[in-house]
Amino acid sequence: MELKERFLKYVAIDTQSCEESETFPSTAKQWTLLNMLVEEMKAMGLTEVSIDKYGYAMGTIPASEGCEGAPVIGFLAHVDTSPDMSGENVRPRIIEKYDGSDIVLNNALTMRVADFPELKKFVGHTLIHTDGTTLLGADDKAGVAEIMTAAEYLLSHPELKHGKIRIGFTPDEEIGRGVDFFDVEAFGADFAYTMDGGYEGELEYENFNAASAKIDIQGRNVHPGYAKGKIINAIEVACELNALLPAEQRPQYTEGYEGFYHCVGINGTVEHASISYIIRDHDADRFEQKKVWMWNAVDLLKKRYGESVLTLTLKDQYYNMRKMVEPHPQVIELAKQAMLEAGVTPIVRPIRGGTDGARLSFMGLPCPNIFAGGMNFHGKFEYCSLDSMQRAEQVIVNLAKLWAK
Repeated sequence: MELKERFLKYVAIDTQSCEESETFPSTAKQWTLLNMLVEEMKAMGLTEVSIDKYGYAMGTIPASEGCEGAPVIGFLAHVDTSPDMSGENVRPRIIEKYDGSDIVLNNALTMRVADFPELKKFVGHTLIHTDGTTLLGADDKAGVAEIMTAAEYLLSHPELKHGKIRIGFTPDEEIGRGVDFFDVEAFGADFAYTMDGGYEGELEYENFNAASAKIDIQGRNVHPGYAKGKIINAIEVACELNALLPAEQRPQYTEGYEGFYHCVGINGTVEHASISYIIRDHDADRFEQKKVWMWNAVDLLKKRYGESVLTLTLKDQYYNMRKMVEPHPQVIELAKQAMLEAGVTPIVRPIRGGTDGARLSFMGLPCPNIFAGGMNFHGKFEYCSLDSMQRAEQVIVNLAKLWAK
């Protein structure tokens, strides 16, 4: 099956995860694609194909004769799509030989080059984009399709020598639970790569340290006509808290290694409100300082309104994988070489986000991240370059060969 056909098949399946769910995977619909991948792996001839009770689907491309002693390499991608926007009834549109102009998504919505200037870099590419009503799902079904297509290619070309290769697909990456129950020992790889990056050439082994913060606010509602000195408006307390956090450390003002506080949700009435944040920084010390600032802001408002008014729940989510990957420089160097051999210029830079690979690296499986070819993830302006996806597939094949040497 060709890469484009496989990708379009996968994005047609709604696999949106749900942060409020207490099950794993968080949504039953993720099983549809996971089980499909298991059957496809079996049909293609992979061995050791399995899926466990948590939804982790795995398979093996056996080592070529004479390459049994090579390191075991893994390739991973996640099947779920972001809760930020619907992944149901995705209707992709395809532009052959994109000419660099604005892209009409539907009668009411246009993706303008003025707003997304990186579109100019894709002139001549085949682009796949949304119809403006859903996300596309390239994050990370592009990675899923690339791994499966590369696996099929390797199995049908036995003359290409490689060691044992493990491939795996995970649920719930988008809500930070992707490897909560992942069995690294059962996966059995010495090193691995997540195919979960964006722009062509991205190679990432640094990511944010990450935490979540939720503040519950218990207000006191009194008729506004008689409220002087009595009312505590929970909505206004939430707004005060947001104003206490450094405005310049919001996502829209940061780049590179700069961290941020990002308000991801606010709900409430005068009587009760809640406000949620994600906290990010590449530097461990600055990460800790951000968490302290959050605690101090909540404590200040407790002194103003009362100890029982605000409750902060702050949880670490994952950490910067750099210190776990750097002791294994060959993991990065071979990825660079694989890209160059595919005609891709490596772009080594920190992820302004996270991947399953970050947590896997701390679980004993060094796992940097490689581009998958998608752009504008998590929203209606999402698109991907088929040309970049094809080169990502070639990078996988090249890595398989290089590790055997």
